[in-house]
Amino acid sequence: MSITLSRAEVETLLPYMRDVTRCEMSLRELNLMWSLIEASAKMNCPQDARTILPTMAATRTQFGQMERNLVSSLVLEKLRNAIGQIQTRAQYVIDIVVRNLYERTADVGFLATDPELCSFVANPVEEEGRIDRRLQEYRHKYTVYDEILLLDTTGQVLAQTDSASPVEFTRDALLSASLASDTYLETFRASDLRPHTPQALLYSRRMHRPGSAQPVGVLCLSFNFQQEMQGIFASHGDPSGRSVMLLLDDQHRIIASSNEGWMPLGTTVPVNRDRQPGAFVHQGRLYLIATQASPGYQGYPGPTGWLGQVMMPLDVAFDLPDTSATDALPPHLRQGLLSHAGTFCPPLHDIMVAAQHIQRIVWNGQVMTAGSGRDMTQLKTVLEQISETGHRSSKLFRESIDALYQTVLGTGLTQAGYTARLLVDLLDRNLYERADDCRWWALNPQLREGMAAPDATARAAMAEVLAYINSLYTVYTRLYLYDARGTILVSTGTPLPDSACVEADTLARVLALSDTQHYHVEGFGPHPLYADAATYVYHAAIRHPQDPKRVIGGIGLVFDSAPELRAMLDGAVAQKADTHALFVSPQGRVLASTHPDHPVGSAWQHPVTAPAAARGQFDAQIGVHADQYAVVATSASAGYREFKTSDGHRDDVQAVVIRHFGAVQSHDSAERADDVLLEATLAEHGRTQEYATFWLDGQLMALHARHVLEAVSASDMRRMALGRGAACIGMVSRQAAGESGYVWVHDLAQLLGRAPARSDGQVLVLRVGTHTCGLLVDELHAVAEVEDRAVVPNPLGGAHWVSHIIRANQGRVAIQLLDGERLAAFVRRQGAAAA
Repeated sequence: MSITLSRAEVETLLPYMRDVTRCEMSLRELNLMWSLIEASAKMNCPQDARTILPTMAATRTQFGQMERNLVSSLVLEKLRNAIGQIQTRAQYVIDIVVRNLYERTADVGFLATDPELCSFVANPVEEEGRIDRRLQEYRHKYTVYDEILLLDTTGQVLAQTDSASPVEFTRDALLSASLASDTYLETFRASDLRPHTPQALLYSRRMHRPGSAQPVGVLCLSFNFQQEMQGIFASHGDPSGRSVMLLLDDQHRIIASSNEGWMPLGTTVPVNRDRQPGAFVHQGRLYLIATQASPGYQGYPGPTGWLGQVMMPLDVAFDLPDTSATDALPPHLRQGLLSHAGTFCPPLHDIMVAAQHIQRIVWNGQVMTAGSGRDMTQLKTVLEQISETGHRSSKLFRESIDALYQTVLGTGLTQAGYTARLLVDLLDRNLYERADDCRWWALNPQLREGMAAPDATARAAMAEVLAYINSLYTVYTRLYLYDARGTILVSTGTPLPDSACVEADTLARVLALSDTQHYHVEGFGPHPLYADAATYVYHAAIRHPQDPKRVIGGIGLVFDSAPELRAMLDGAVAQKADTHALFVSPQGRVLASTHPDHPVGSAWQHPVTAPAAARGQFDAQIGVHADQYAVVATSASAGYREFKTSDGHRDDVQAVVIRHFGAVQSHDSAERADDVLLEATLAEHGRTQEYATFWLDGQLMALHARHVLEAVSASDMRRMALGRGAACIGMVSRQAAGESGYVWVHDLAQLLGRAPARSDGQVLVLRVGTHTCGLLVDELHAVAEVEDRAVVPNPLGGAHWVSHIIRANQGRVAIQLLDGERLAAFVRRQGAAAA
């Protein structure tokens, strides 16, 4: 999601982000401190300070730019986080609704051709209660409807299922419109067909006299709209209550609200179709708004102009729970993720680079002064202030960067979790319809009559019925009927294999179904009627027309799982190259996948050790997947309505969403403790010397400051070796203190027999005598003055690169002092050998 903000927009949003405001105040205080130090140096010791004044001016300028960039980035990422969450939920609203209503368009088309219902409407004389029972059977299967009505051509109500809301006659214009239409009508408004409902969502279609094209009436299905919307809001709304989830009509009026006390039905609200990042005013309050239209489903666009929307007041939009996304991460994961900041959060990467630049400027200024060889007593106070302020600046930047880092990863965790939860909900809703379909079609009078006496004429008639059903319900590749011995009598789709029959265990379970409310599902796996690919097959028992207790066979529905499941996954990840999704069975087998390494049928091993998500909830963790740092979120199936909750069927499929952040690094530096501020040493305590300190592999090390000329970013290094030894990795250019030229760079970690140093580290330029060389380290630390008595010989002896140990801060901090002369001599010998 691309968002850019002007400075004015940042200033508008900043007061609503208290943590960012506190950070901005701290940055301004530090900026002022740099100015005061510079002014103090100019006034009190202008001659001694002349070598560092340019550096201090550059630091102050850089710090000011850093302040603006950091605050803007924090504001931008917090805004991106908030908008991303509400956009995701706004899309859920409209997508779930449209997918659900698509099924209604198929239902009304099929039920309006039901021969028993059409015969009754053509001649409304019947044995007592027969049609009522048939309509109630339908409602018991398809519980999304709160009313079913049969109307004649004059508007008289011939039958209905909702006895609590009786209707005798209608004057609704949908009657004449339905009679004149060759397809279904979708109507959403007040109607006398639902007198106690402010707005009814009705699906209507004309009915014909059996065997003719003469319209005899209209079938109306009333979708239980408000109940369905409240279920969506309960599952996918904001549990913190900071936002409201809405469904809008084409006039931007609220037709469903997750909080009607806050946003009442009928209210017209502003929309944000263009995804603007700014705030919108509604009834005197500022809101962030996300508005989403439906892309359609299976060619069905949804009701005209309907939109999903989420509105979040600006004053609570950024009071997000502290996810502490990285607190429990192992050090190598933290460092590895940060190395990819430029990919998943470019502003974060830019800030990290700028922070290192400021630290390098300060460090170089201290080295320059320390190596001058002159008495700099007058500069001592200034240098101490530079060191302390540099430490405070570094600490604040690390804390701010970590806050931004937490926000970015927290967003990734939440978004992945929401997506996983949506996926299992979509799956349950889809398969709910399959359970309804098989049970209802098993009650079809033509199929029951034909199965009771399956001669050639009956089989042809049944084949015609199945073909018509399959033309309306395109999610099936095959519908088939079989007798009590498991022999398949009729089938749609491609010709059956010669040996096709119903497997014995499945047949036994179907024959044992106790009533018309029960069904059987063949668990997901390879099936001969699906070209041996993996799918679900739904079954219901067909009962004798004169003896409903006698099961004479069954109906099987082969779900077209490959494209249907993949379409759900593709829609959820929206073709994002760094994001993949899977459906996984309770046994850990992949049902569908967008990731090439996890094909259907393969075993899924969760890359992060974490407890399984509770039904209907999600769990999101950070780990490593496919050799990449990744967020991995899972959500377990919770069922939909009675499906998988009270109908006896249980299939706890999990959705898995994986978002990659970049390849695992070959060297993940051990995470060091918070930066150590070395305490100043008073000269009268004894003789002192100055040391340049730095981090390598999580350890604090030092070199005599007199040997160090400056530090250069490793990004400026040209990689090459030319036979100068394994530790020689490249060259850097120098243009400082009136000098220019190239210096060979050696990986200090490899010289010490360790894993290679970080490629994004710093290069220390050393001069010992007339020889100059570069050493790659992880991070710079400080330039410290230490009493000689605090420097003790290495207890392991002098044969090591580490000649002494500096016991700083009264012995609380141990720093390894490297022998610069020995290092320089070693690399000089390697260079001579190569020459």
